[in-house]
Amino acid sequence: MNPRRLSGFARKEWRQMLRDPSSIVVAFVLPAVLLFLFGFGVSLDLRDVPVAVVVERPTPESMGFFHAMAASKYLTPIAIVDRRMAEEALRMRQVQGIVVIGETFSGQILTGQAARVQLIVDGTDANSARLIEGYVQGVWNTWAAQLARERLGAGAVRDAVAIDLRARVWFNPAVNSRYFLVPGLIAIVMTLIGALLTALVVAREWERGTMEALLTTRLTRGEFLVGKIAPYFLLGMGGMAAAVTLSVTVFGVPFRGSVWLLILCSAVFMLVMLGIGLLISTVARNQFVASIAALLVTMLPAVMLSGFLFDIASMPGWVQVITHAIAARYFVAILQTLFLVGDVWAVIGPNLLALGAMAVLFLGLTVLRTRRRLE
Repeated sequence: MNPRRLSGFARKEWRQMLRDPSSIVVAFVLPAVLLFLFGFGVSLDLRDVPVAVVVERPTPESMGFFHAMAASKYLTPIAIVDRRMAEEALRMRQVQGIVVIGETFSGQILTGQAARVQLIVDGTDANSARLIEGYVQGVWNTWAAQLARERLGAGAVRDAVAIDLRARVWFNPAVNSRYFLVPGLIAIVMTLIGALLTALVVAREWERGTMEALLTTRLTRGEFLVGKIAPYFLLGMGGMAAAVTLSVTVFGVPFRGSVWLLILCSAVFMLVMLGIGLLISTVARNQFVASIAALLVTMLPAVMLSGFLFDIASMPGWVQVITHAIAARYFVAILQTLFLVGDVWAVIGPNLLALGAMAVLFLGLTVLRTRRRLE
């Protein structure tokens, strides 16, 4: 490579990129919008869930359980006197569950029997139904233990309980889904910058007719590709830095890993995305076709199959096999580890090696596919 030719061509690409407002929007404005939407608007947690509570016979015990649900930050109990009205409210989506406290509730508690409470949930959203069931069960366990302490004394309760289970959550003690979503969203942002923008680079040259002029120059194939990649690599790393800064400062996501390791892993992942984008751009000489292909090959798999939103372990076996071909899968695992856990090389090392192999593969295919001729 001739350094003078390469630097001149890279400067030309850099100026062309800066004069294109869409590049700046995709690199900096769109990531900020996505971070704010997912950080503030999307949550896998449920808060203040409206639940209809039917108390067939008001007693101090039944009303105590009602007030225990009202004290929870996850549930908003709504007292309804008739069960049919509660069922109608569930059909109308006014509530997401029904808790029925029967007439024999207090009598069973006072006589030491197992008190029964019926819970009906809206199973349209299976995940929400399981969460509501867990919330009600948690309120019940806490309230029942408190009632037993008041009636029997702390010592008697301790002797009567066979297992004393005390849970401790590591890495994300608040169990805040934002801490899980925001690091993964950085991978989506870098996928968008690296693949979508570079997918339009070569296709744009063909559409505008400037590729013929480039082919008449003394640029080698390597100089052409490096000159195309370098500006968008810097743009992508800048977008990554902005996204990480917003994640830590605005959304309060903890970062426990090494900054230099984050930069290294991000650079390797960006090379993968640039290789895929340039390969698409080289094959598809039309910007519309290239953009659609980039979305189908990179963005959709990154959102659906990377572990960003859905747990890979819960997917069918054949889908889990497909996820190994998705570069974002490895980068999402690295980001979540660096942010929430730290420099755990047992996780970062294999994923970084996989990204390095994919970078070599796609950049190599791009070099082989690039020709300095019009055919």
